[in-house]
Amino acid sequence: MDSILTNTVGLLVAAIVVAQLARLLSLPYTVGLVIAGVALAATRVGLTIALTHDLVFDVILPPLLFEAAINLHWTELRRDLAPVLALAILGTVVAALVVAGGLVWLLAWPVSGALIFGVLIAATDPVAVIAMFKDNRIGGRIRLLVESESLFNDGVAAVLFVIVLGWTQSMAGGAAPDTVSVPIKFVVTVGGGLAVGAVAGWLGIAIAGQTTDRLIEAALTAVVAYGSFLGAEKLGGSGVLATVIAGLVLGNRGIPSAGAARGFSPANRDFVISLWEFIAFLANSLVFLLIGIAVAGIALSPSVIGLMLVVNGLVLASRAVTVYPLCLPFMRTKRALAWREQHVLWWGGLRGALGLALALSLPPALPMRDSILVAAFGVVAFSVVAQGVTMPLLLRALGFQRGRG
Repeated sequence: MDSILTNTVGLLVAAIVVAQLARLLSLPYTVGLVIAGVALAATRVGLTIALTHDLVFDVILPPLLFEAAINLHWTELRRDLAPVLALAILGTVVAALVVAGGLVWLLAWPVSGALIFGVLIAATDPVAVIAMFKDNRIGGRIRLLVESESLFNDGVAAVLFVIVLGWTQSMAGGAAPDTVSVPIKFVVTVGGGLAVGAVAGWLGIAIAGQTTDRLIEAALTAVVAYGSFLGAEKLGGSGVLATVIAGLVLGNRGIPSAGAARGFSPANRDFVISLWEFIAFLANSLVFLLIGIAVAGIALSPSVIGLMLVVNGLVLASRAVTVYPLCLPFMRTKRALAWREQHVLWWGGLRGALGLALALSLPPALPMRDSILVAAFGVVAFSVVAQGVTMPLLLRALGFQRGRG
């Protein structure tokens, strides 16, 4: 216990230093964290905290998803819901198939391993995306589009991952393709996540209406964030989807703008929002430092470098195939996305915590597991560092100004 606390405090100190340096150097915060993680690994400081599925999925992911969801305003999202859902649902499927097909064709991966990797890496990470926009102080429609698409995309990718993994495991066991269980699994995973999230969100609002104590209200939001996630997972639903829905319900019906709250006290709104911003900062700092430490441990042989180059090329191509064609149907409507917005959606499709958590959850005996893990870490490292560093340049080149969209 002492070593865990010592390492946690050490990582948080590193995060504070990185935050200050990143601000001075005008460097994206997440990029600085990954680089700092690599540096910590190089110094061999003997950290006992490792990036595991349980740490990311059960500890870090729920607050990050919840904080993003409570700050997503339904009145603004509703206007662009059609393109957001098209990108998040159909786009995730298309991106996964493009990556999987490329791995089968270019690297002769088995279809099962290629599909698993394609699905898990299709999840654009709201954590990295939101941090990127906060660093550059970009608001308006483009921020709403990128953040909301990324948030819903995570839920879709998590659901598809469960289904594809179950299918590949049944095929590996010699069973015939089950055309009945897959639809049932889909309904249970999606329906369970939606139901648990909605119930948790409305229960939180109802209970919050019985008190004006800001500490109780803040504690209640933590119960909703983690309870929705763990409850949905326990019942066979999607924890990611449940936490996103719970956050949307709570953020839009429980703690909206001052004077409009139905459950939470308007006077306590700013406290609750600030608390979750702080929690997200801690979780964000921890996960990206650990990503840097994990990436530093990968042996960069010629074959590994080749794998990373091919995979990153496929991921970028899949994102392009997702964004540009799916935006075309909206070009002559009120929901049209300008070319510059489409460029940001493409290059801003960063990968991060969820993809790694799904990769780390793969059974040890699964064929291609090691290659999938290496490829996932390679994509996340490139995404956060290369795309994160160049994103401010792209935003400026396209005319997006700080404080505006």
